[in-house]
Amino acid sequence: MLDIKFIRENKDIVIAGAKKKRIQVDIDRLLELDDERRALQLSLDEGRSKQNQVSKEIPSADQARRDTLLLEMKTLKETLTAQEEKMQQVMQEWRALMVQVPNVPDISVPEGESDADNVQVRTWGEKPVFTFEPKNHVELMLFNDMADFERGAKVAGFRGYFLKGAGAKLAWALEQFVQNRFAQKDFTPMIVPSLVRREPFVGTGYLPQSEEDLYKTQDSDYLAGTAEVATMGYYMDEMLEKKDLPLKFFSYSACFRREAGSHGKDTKGLVRVHEFMKYEQVVLCEANHAESVKWHEELTANSELLLQELKLPYHVVVNCGGDIGLGQVKKYDIETWMPSENTYRETHSSSYFHDFQTRRLNIRYRDEDGTVRYAHSLNNTALALPRILCQVVENYQLQDGSIQVPEALRGYMGTDVISKRS
Repeated sequence: MLDIKFIRENKDIVIAGAKKKRIQVDIDRLLELDDERRALQLSLDEGRSKQNQVSKEIPSADQARRDTLLLEMKTLKETLTAQEEKMQQVMQEWRALMVQVPNVPDISVPEGESDADNVQVRTWGEKPVFTFEPKNHVELMLFNDMADFERGAKVAGFRGYFLKGAGAKLAWALEQFVQNRFAQKDFTPMIVPSLVRREPFVGTGYLPQSEEDLYKTQDSDYLAGTAEVATMGYYMDEMLEKKDLPLKFFSYSACFRREAGSHGKDTKGLVRVHEFMKYEQVVLCEANHAESVKWHEELTANSELLLQELKLPYHVVVNCGGDIGLGQVKKYDIETWMPSENTYRETHSSSYFHDFQTRRLNIRYRDEDGTVRYAHSLNNTALALPRILCQVVENYQLQDGSIQVPEALRGYMGTDVISKRS
């Protein structure tokens, strides 16, 4: 959430930012409501002050004066009640518009409508050259008895899956690999809830805009699609100390997404599923743009290093205005090579938000001089399973349908090659 003072003083910048993100919000109406809100608040404050003054005067007044004051109090109370009711109406619409106002994207964010307009920043690795027609991950995993999609759909419905045999072992190997790499870094590991109350979703910007993509329980709680939501809620409504920043978390949760807007996309296999697992990097740092940029680059580099150790070719793109969310100032996607599709597919996303999320979540810290500020927040995927399995098995496939195990995972797998007999 942006500060209303910032919106008032930078109306044109906020409108331009919303336009760049292709988000429609009526800033003029918001400012009209804010004028009304402020006028009502002033009138209410004056009325309550007058009410207090009259209340103090009544006990010492003579009967005639007391009758006059009591009549005045009755009229004043009726006026205040009407104004309070009006204030509730105004605030309801004001709040609804405030949570729709997007964060202002960084000047380096390119113009564009969709992910097709994202701009490549860099590439890494050599794409594999096959002397045969490469199979896709579904064919490879079925051939090597690593997954069962038919029974997955029978048990869990559309996009359901089982990982089995070497498929399960490969997933566990990737988890152990990533866990061990982050154990060498100064991140606090956390296992966080998947079942989360509404407030952290609103705070992180997933509600109200993305409600259709969330699973909701009969108790009006939600299942999270990323460990970011619960991790950001950890310090909700708390005051931190600057000396404790940055706070860095390596968070895990099971994740769930309805994929409501993806009808007809990636209907087979593991690229787009309803239930998955994620390890997420989350950082809270001081309210400084340069600090946010520094951590954004460092979190991105952490994920790149994992892919480099796995020797998976990838490129990094900076997302265009139409392909970043409500709260993000800037976002990188890391996309890893998919031989069967002859293209890169997203495996990691890295974003920073300034104080957009922390203002909503009321996460503050006290500076050295006692000034209270909202912290800045960032997040980045460390590992998303089972999606990364697609790139691993496709890039490491052999002509006979077996799959080489990446060197970085062999110690966890206990084998160099996955075959039907694995």
